[in-house]
Parts: sequence; structure tokens; C-alpha cells
Amino acid sequence: MALAGLFLSAFLVVHLSINLLLMADDGGKAFTAAASFMATNPFIRIAEVALFGGFLIHMLFGVGVSFRNRMSRPVRYQHKSRSETSPMSRYMVHTGIIVFIFLVLHFIDFYCIKIGLVAPPAGIERHDFYSRSMLLFSDKGYSGIYLICFLFLGFHLNHAIQAAFQTMGLNHSKYTMIIKALSTTYAVIVAGGFITIPFWFIFLR
Repeated sequence: MALAGLFLSAFLVVHLSINLLLMADDGGKAFTAAASFMATNPFIRIAEVALFGGFLIHMLFGVGVSFRNRMSRPVRYQHKSRSETSPMSRYMVHTGIIVFIFLVLHFIDFYCIKIGLVAPPAGIERHDFYSRSMLLFSDKGYSGIYLICFLFLGFHLNHAIQAAFQTMGLNHSKYTMIIKALSTTYAVIVAGGFITIPFWFIFLR
């Protein structure tokens, strides 16, 4: 689960860098070129299969770990004591579920249209991701949901990356604080970058 999570975290940087091109004042040329490259490059097509596998592994192992933890203590404590775990740690499953729901909607909006399982909106070509993005982000409701979901993704990432390194044994007083700082910085940059897009469409465009 940790390795799959780190793999997905690396993918987010690529996805963010392409999505930020939506705000370029060039009529969508840069975004369209990047999207076309991602859709036609053979290496990217292979990586796409690995990406779906990474999502599947991460989610299945996440559910399995959560279930195992609950079964290890089937009877809850009668009196709750103060926990030393952070709120982000305690609600990882909850934030993960929210991100998963958004991924399903995102999958339907773009990938299912791309492969022809879902018809595109009227007047928009199936592979015209720029026009599709413009249409979605112009909807304040969609932009609001997008913004909230990536806020939860930021919370999820902040703890997830720290936990992944700890799972792999990189947990020592000398560098644990550095890993936590880098994890928080990464979460803020990635989630903040994605949040910037709907914010720009709603308030600045």
C-alpha cells in the first residue's frame, strides 16, 4: 500500500503540471498539446495501466488494513482515552473514500468519454479535453466540489507520505521531522495547485 501510494503521489505531479496549463492564455494550445501527447505516447499508455493497477492495489490494501485493525479489537474500549495519533491519521479512511468518490466522477467525465463508453456533451468532440474542462470548470457547482475534494486530498497526502516512509523503515529521530516537513510541503503544493484551478475559474477568469 505504501509503495503504491508513493507511485500515485508521483503521478499527481505530472497530472497537476498538465492541468495548470488550463490557465494559460493561449486558447488551450499548451493544454491540448500536453493532453494529446499523454493520449498517444506508447510509454504513457503502458504507464496508464500501471496507474490503474496502483489505484487498485492502494485501495484494496487500504481497506484490508483498516478492516484488520478493527478486527484486532472487535470490542471497543468502554472509556476512550486521549489518543496520541493525529486527526489526519485517524481519518485516513474517510478522506480516502472522499477522494475515491471524486476519482469515480472524474473517470466518468474524462476517461469513459475518451474510450467511447459515455457520450460527450453536445458540440464537444470526444477527444477535445480542453473544451470539456472549460465547460466543467465554468460550472460553479463542479468547481466547488473539485476544490473541496482536493482539499481532502491534501489532508490525505500529508499523513500518507509520512506513513509510507515509516512503513518502509525510514523512521528515526534524525530525519523523521524532515520527512514530515517535506510531506506537508508536498501536500500543500499539490493540493494547493489543483485548488488554484477552480478558484481561478470561479473568481479570476
